[in-house]
Amino acid sequence: MLFDFLFPNRCLHCNQLIDKKHVVCEVCTDKIHFSNHQFHENNGLKEKVSLLFPVEKAFSLMMYEKESLSQKIIHQLKYNHREKIGKNLAEWTIEKVNFGEEKPDLLVTVPLHRKKLKQRGYNQLHLFGNELSRHYQIPIDHHLLTRTKHSKAQAKKGQSERLKTKNAYQLTRKINDKHILLIDDVYTTGNTSSNIAWEILRNSENVKVSLLVMAMDV
Repeated sequence: MLFDFLFPNRCLHCNQLIDKKHVVCEVCTDKIHFSNHQFHENNGLKEKVSLLFPVEKAFSLMMYEKESLSQKIIHQLKYNHREKIGKNLAEWTIEKVNFGEEKPDLLVTVPLHRKKLKQRGYNQLHLFGNELSRHYQIPIDHHLLTRTKHSKAQAKKGQSERLKTKNAYQLTRKINDKHILLIDDVYTTGNTSSNIAWEILRNSENVKVSLLVMAMDV
């Protein structure tokens, strides 16, 4: 209670006082550049991803633009110890995604390297993924993949550095006869999702991979 009094929660965009459960006020929510993607239809993200690996479905909640509100939200989640924003993003995703009869069998989050996890204190995808798992009644596995190489963010890398990221992820067990929904925060180069998807596809049988991200870089 004292913490809330001394450090009240404010909207990331207009700085208005808001409930601690929220990240932006109701008015500023309308200023977020949400995508118009439909999970079951072709869209800009699926077109990009299809060039890298055989993706089943693809969905992005927001468009990620420089100095945009979506960028501020993601940065707060990842770099400012505001893990609970993952729940807000999950609630918005739930409002827009209906899997219907094509519901995935398993949710899988992109792992952090142990050094980055220790530094940050949490994986920004876990609360987000757990909320989706609870709502859609789909099992989630945060440990199906491990990251074996530690490096800086994809968006900050040059082309040569990105190539070194290949084989940075490994499966901890075989996964067969499943439709896997891979969950990540921001789709930039597609290098991360592509590396993971091929690791799954090469080492599994009768597996389909779909992708869901919080935002895609435009």
